[in-house]
Amino acid sequence: MKVADSLSETTKSKYEMAKSLYGNARSKISKKLKIKEDKRKIRKLVESKSFDMFIMSIIIANAIILGFMTSDIINLYFDKGLFLLDRLFMGIFIVEMALKIYALRANFFKSKWNLFDFTIVIVSSMPFASAFIVLRTFRLFRLLRYINRFSKMNKIIEVFVLLLPTFASFMAIFALFFYVFAIIAVSLYGDVFLGFSSIGSSIFTLLQAFTLDGWASSIARPVMQVFPSAWAYFVALVVSSLLITISFVITAISQIIEVKK
Repeated sequence: MKVADSLSETTKSKYEMAKSLYGNARSKISKKLKIKEDKRKIRKLVESKSFDMFIMSIIIANAIILGFMTSDIINLYFDKGLFLLDRLFMGIFIVEMALKIYALRANFFKSKWNLFDFTIVIVSSMPFASAFIVLRTFRLFRLLRYINRFSKMNKIIEVFVLLLPTFASFMAIFALFFYVFAIIAVSLYGDVFLGFSSIGSSIFTLLQAFTLDGWASSIARPVMQVFPSAWAYFVALVVSSLLITISFVITAISQIIEVKK
């Protein structure tokens, strides 16, 4: 009888243990399924068109508020209110990023647009950013993502991205070209003219000449009165910079035509 009771107690104990383990396993599975379902719902939310429109409207509202913050008259009466609204918008953007990362996990960082948004939100949410409206305005560039949804505007963004490498090459050549001409100007005219007294001032003066902003009357002619042969320098500068610019334009057009083909 005692052996039977002992076996019965052992069986009962094993049964209770198995029941407990089954209950725990079922509870864990249930929690996992619930988390998975929550992620699915959040992913559906953050990928929905209505959510995109909401974020886009917040960015536009934020742009209006940042514009108001540059007005001394409006700031005089609504300074604290505008600051609180700006902080509220920042909080919405942080929650947006958190929801997307939670729902998409590693897939979030595979999208270039997500990385673009994430970087801008991180930079503009830094503690020191509140003191610099310039950093906060970076958030407005996020509108590029939503502008990209419209077909005609999307083409502009695509061309812009396509030409970035070519433009970077153009800027490198352009910078080298101006650096060389700036050194020549400092060597030839730096002792007499303040605009060519240093590399920095010389580059700035040459940029003015490149934009043809009164370069003949305010830059070239005064130098030519002291140095008559300076005309050769300025003609070489203008012609060379024009050729570099034309080369960039032709390269850009040919790239666009190749993509269309």
